[in-house]
Amino acid sequence: MWDYTEAASAFTKRPDYAHSAVDTLLQTATGGPNAVACDIGAGTGNLTRLLVAHGLRVVAVEPNAAMRRIGKERPDLAHVEWREGRGEATGLRASAFDLVTFGSSFNVVDRASALRESARILRGGGWFACLWNHRDLDDPLQARIEAFIRAELPHYHYGTRRENQAAFLERSDLFYDVCSFDRRVEHRLRTDDWLQAWRSHVTLRRQAGTRWSAILAGIDALARRYALHEIEVGYTTRVWMARRVQHFA
Repeated sequence: MWDYTEAASAFTKRPDYAHSAVDTLLQTATGGPNAVACDIGAGTGNLTRLLVAHGLRVVAVEPNAAMRRIGKERPDLAHVEWREGRGEATGLRASAFDLVTFGSSFNVVDRASALRESARILRGGGWFACLWNHRDLDDPLQARIEAFIRAELPHYHYGTRRENQAAFLERSDLFYDVCSFDRRVEHRLRTDDWLQAWRSHVTLRRQAGTRWSAILAGIDALARRYALHEIEVGYTTRVWMARRVQHFA
């Protein structure tokens, strides 16, 4: 299991998912404002709060105590029920939810087990969704940062987070109506906040090992050459969705 304790506070600095992506997700997946969602791997509540803002009742499942503590302290998440649990074993009752979401967390679970657990807690016809924010690597600054990372770590890889999830979902006998979509968003952020958010990049940190501090320093230097106080960063929010079969055993 990945340990996010040291990175927990940095997650609150991550830029939002494209609101238009969440709008489209919920237009597809929920039947109205009384829908109940389970946000798995909720972290500090970055996706959770967007679900709440749309009027959903949300149970947030997060295994890391430091992340849950931050989420519970957020005023906009005061009515969220927080539960300790994992994507593979939420501890929640069966057929209880209209929607299950994994915001930047489906890549850190056993996907087959987590998908089966999602099917168990979803009602028949309920929806599964996984989504990630990806930096626009065609942007000149992001291209330079990417080149720097790969010069430092020639074998660096993103794991499954940048892979197409459709084939995996289509092979399942638990879900159907697989669909996907992208929405681009441009964020204007405080440079300090954006650099702080890099500390939540545990995929990179795990592979960097003893090079982690040097890589952060290099990214800091590149970003401050580009924008000392505020930075514009393009992201693409990428969403995959699938509907649970009516009868699940």
